[in-house]
Amino acid sequence: MRLLALDSSGLVASVAILEDDNLIAEYTINYKKTHSQTLLPMLDEIVRMTETDMNDLDAIAIAKGPGSFTGLRIGSATVKGLGFALNKPIIGVPTIEGLAMNLYGTDALVCPLMDARRNQVYTGIYRFLDGQLQVVKDQVPVAIEEIVAALNQIGSKVIFLGDGVPVYRETIENMIEVPHLYAPANMNKQRAASIGVRALDYWKEGIYTDADSFAPDYLRLSQAERERMERNQK
Repeated sequence: MRLLALDSSGLVASVAILEDDNLIAEYTINYKKTHSQTLLPMLDEIVRMTETDMNDLDAIAIAKGPGSFTGLRIGSATVKGLGFALNKPIIGVPTIEGLAMNLYGTDALVCPLMDARRNQVYTGIYRFLDGQLQVVKDQVPVAIEEIVAALNQIGSKVIFLGDGVPVYRETIENMIEVPHLYAPANMNKQRAASIGVRALDYWKEGIYTDADSFAPDYLRLSQAERERMERNQK
C-alpha cells in the first residue's frame, strides 16, 4: 500500500510517503513560517524527490484534529483537494493518537500534550499492548491539572510529549506522583510518518472516507464561534 500522510495540526508541518512497512521519505519543519508557506512546497518537493506518481497512491492520511484551527483547515483543504482530483480515499487520524505513535512499543503510558490555549491542553492517555495502540483516555481538551490527576490515579509510569510540555512542565512537576519522562527532540513533536503508520491501522479496519465527506475534528468551538454564542446569549 502506498500512502501520502500530512500533519499540519500544530506548530510543525510534516509530509511523508510510506509504502507498506517502509518510510520512503519524510519532510518536517518546525520553524517560524505558516503552514500556508510550508505545506504545499514540502508536498511538491517530496513528490519530486521520490518520483511519486500521485495516481499510484492508495490513500491520503491526515491528522484530523484536534489542533490549531488554521492548521487543521489548511491540511483539510489540501487533502480534500487531492482526494477530489485523484479520486483517493482520506484516512483521518486523531492528532493525539498520531503523537502517541512516536513512542511505539514503550511499556510506559504515553500522554501527548498540545497547548490548546485558554489554560487547556489537547491530550489523551495511551498504552501499547502486543504492538497495538490502546486508548486509555480518548483525546479531549482539559486543564493540565485534570490530566495529571488522572495519571496519578492510574499510578503507572508515563512519558509526556508534545508542544504543551514546555508550557506546562512546571505544573506537571509540581503535581505528578508517578515515575515520568519527557520525550527527546526526535520524538516530541508531530510527525507525518506516525500519522501514516496509525492510518494503516484504520485502513485495515475499513475506517476511511471520501474527500467530500472528510471534515476536521476540532473538539471545541473556535474563538469566533464562542464569541458569537456569548453575544447571542446576552
